[in-house]
Amino acid sequence: MTPPMKLSLCNEVVRELAFAQQCELAAKLGFAGLELAPFTLGEESYRMPQSDRAAVRSACANAGVVISGLHWLLVAPEGLSITSSNRAVWDRTVDVMRRLVGLCADLGGSYLVHGSPAQRRTAGDSAAAARAETAWAIVAKDAERARVSYCIEPLAPRETDFINTIEEAATIVQRIGNPALRTMIDTSAAAVAEPDLVAVAIDRWMPTGLIGHVQLNDRNRRGPGQGKDIFTPILAALKRTDYSGWLAIEPFEYVPDGPTCAARSIGYLAGIFEALACMPNQFDA
Repeated sequence: MTPPMKLSLCNEVVRELAFAQQCELAAKLGFAGLELAPFTLGEESYRMPQSDRAAVRSACANAGVVISGLHWLLVAPEGLSITSSNRAVWDRTVDVMRRLVGLCADLGGSYLVHGSPAQRRTAGDSAAAARAETAWAIVAKDAERARVSYCIEPLAPRETDFINTIEEAATIVQRIGNPALRTMIDTSAAAVAEPDLVAVAIDRWMPTGLIGHVQLNDRNRRGPGQGKDIFTPILAALKRTDYSGWLAIEPFEYVPDGPTCAARSIGYLAGIFEALACMPNQFDA
């Protein structure tokens, strides 16, 4: 059964495989795309020459998948920060972000997810938060020109002290006011940090047009179906609110291993999609 929503596998889950093998495995499991973590292609993948970008596109095409987007943007190189008071560090970070927008567009992706919790901590410093907002405003212009979305990811307090809820991210997005800058929903973070159930948050925020992407994972940091979170209400809410973007599987703990975790996750979600298709009104709020 082909899922009614586009499913993408975050490629670091199977990063021990060569990239072409990642593409092949994702396609065989039923994923339509790979969400690329740039660090899996090297410390300075943002400088990747056009020949290497073409090779990535070719590997995807040969397997029958696409690059849906980019995430884990600032893991490499080391020392990046959008909140740093060191101007050289901040300038270098913004340069990497802008180059990653170009990489995303060149690889055929449609969005970038700015999580990178360690590279945006503020320790409560309002000046640090302002520096982050300035960085996002700059990069939003590049994203607009490249026709991709740049999404600020709310993350749980266990990850970072800056932007933990959708509302906090939405406030910055609306203040900057560039349509290419959006926020997104990571179900693991939302299950921990949002004041409402994840499905309720989807019903609230999806109609605003501010949500540009969704990542699916359990609050225990494993894949969907590998914890106590129930994803039927979440997928029902996405269906109810006519979400048509990508759904990326992004576990952080791969149990028992990456390929098996990926297979378990998509199998679990496919069963829910089938139930929603057979009983379309059963799970309405």
